[in-house]
Amino acid sequence: MGETITFWVLAVVSVGAALGMVFNRKAVYSALMLGTVMLCLAVLYAVQDAPFLAAVQIIVYTGAIMMLFLFVLMLVGVDSSDSFVETLKGQRVWAVLAGIGFATLIILAVGNAIFAPEVGLAQVTAQGGYIRSIALLIFTKYVFAFEITSALLITAALGAMVLAHRERLTDKPTQKDLSRARFLGDRPSPLPGPGTYATGNAIDMPALLPDGSAAESSVNRYIARYDVEHDHLPDDPRLAEAIKHRAEEDADEREIAPRAEEQDAEAEVRDAEETPNEVTK
Repeated sequence: MGETITFWVLAVVSVGAALGMVFNRKAVYSALMLGTVMLCLAVLYAVQDAPFLAAVQIIVYTGAIMMLFLFVLMLVGVDSSDSFVETLKGQRVWAVLAGIGFATLIILAVGNAIFAPEVGLAQVTAQGGYIRSIALLIFTKYVFAFEITSALLITAALGAMVLAHRERLTDKPTQKDLSRARFLGDRPSPLPGPGTYATGNAIDMPALLPDGSAAESSVNRYIARYDVEHDHLPDDPRLAEAIKHRAEEDADEREIAPRAEEQDAEAEVRDAEETPNEVTK
């Protein structure tokens, strides 16, 4: 009775977390949902009298691989304003074909689990315990599938590198170029730090200039946008207005950035079309 209740409770949690992982728009939340699925799977292994698989599921997958994915996402960062221009041609077609193949494998696996005759745990572990039985199956009968899984993990790591790669449309500016642009701009001096001359040293608190006015540029635009969206504004109306104005500037930049990227992509297409014509001439 307890095993049945545990299964149905964890089944609902696992399916809900899996759907949240697929349909969530934030990559960090998707990684957390995947970790929830792995923990539920570990508990199901433990309920089925397989403590070794439960420990491996938590230590290797949830504790190592999943946390590695999460740390990479937190360090690299994935913004919703990232470019949707494909750097690899035809990747959507290959993705659809891979999805069809994976769905076929899932259907075959489910059909095999439903229609195959039951063996029983006692007969499976009769060769010296479940650990020895797992080792024999992995390195004898399913060694090819085991190596394919290893190759799949390597492919996933390479795919993450490709997704994190960004095509640079212009040359990387040098320190000399940055210094020249700063002195040619309207602010040659460094930006003031957050909380400078202010009543608090919080990173989302605008700095106060010597004349008492708030320095909007001292607040990070992402933090300003978060404070406005979640209504975490200071009580001082002057500081609150500075944060709102900074968030509006960030919204304007986010609207301009996709247009500039689209224009750059169109320019690349035109250059690619003109190059064969010039060669022909």
